[in-house]
Amino acid sequence: MTFGTRLDAALAARGSLCVGIDPHPALLEQWGLSVDAQGLAGFAAVCVAAFADLAPVIKPQSAFFEQHGAEGIAVLEGTVGAAREAGALVVLDVKRGDIGSTMAAYADAYLGPAAPLAVDAVTVSPYLGVGSLEPVFERCVSHDAGAFVLALTSNPEARAFQSARVEDGRTVAQVVVDELAGRNAGATPLGSFGAVVGATVGSVDAGVTTSLAELNGPILAPGVGAQGGTADDVRRLFGDALPHVLPSVSREVLRHGPDVEALRDAVERQLAEFAFLRA
Repeated sequence: MTFGTRLDAALAARGSLCVGIDPHPALLEQWGLSVDAQGLAGFAAVCVAAFADLAPVIKPQSAFFEQHGAEGIAVLEGTVGAAREAGALVVLDVKRGDIGSTMAAYADAYLGPAAPLAVDAVTVSPYLGVGSLEPVFERCVSHDAGAFVLALTSNPEARAFQSARVEDGRTVAQVVVDELAGRNAGATPLGSFGAVVGATVGSVDAGVTTSLAELNGPILAPGVGAQGGTADDVRRLFGDALPHVLPSVSREVLRHGPDVEALRDAVERQLAEFAFLRA
């Protein structure tokens, strides 16, 4: 089964939500955990126990594991495996972007079926050119994996790049969406190549003038909850693409830890809030 097929089935079965596992040092301290690999392991284990069997998609932020060195990467490997065993799809938030053999090595590290960090999908950056991501796209096809490509993010610094126009008048964000739509063409029920579009961008029209439904792939929408994005924002921004939207929340849920039931209740509230996406 392709990633798009698996994702569509997961959203139908569990609802539309991506829950981040972001073990920021401040959160470790808030949970009464040590800011080291041991605390990291405790944090991740609680997250998996609380919602890996509930949320359709789990998104570990690789950087917060990497900063603890080899021990942190070992915790990440275990977390990915445990989350997938509980039935969640895992999108690893790594935002890699490079060229040639280096990009191929990144693709093999995360999308190769036998790789220690094998996941269902990764986030990638297209700002060396969408074509530089070809090794990732190839692995997605050969290994039934997925990729979420940065398209229209809500950080203020992004506007100068993503809204810049190429020779034919399209914005860079539009070029990214068009490239992904071409790769998703004909896929049913959903393509495996998704776009990252922030839930707090204000207006999609500023960067993408075509309907995002034409992407025919998933839309990862970070920024929900603590960062200010709401269900109303999601409804307003994505229009006829709503069934393909995957709202991403982390701090809004994680602030309820380390109590497992409180975390689980927070995820259930978010699932209920976004139930309209698949109605």
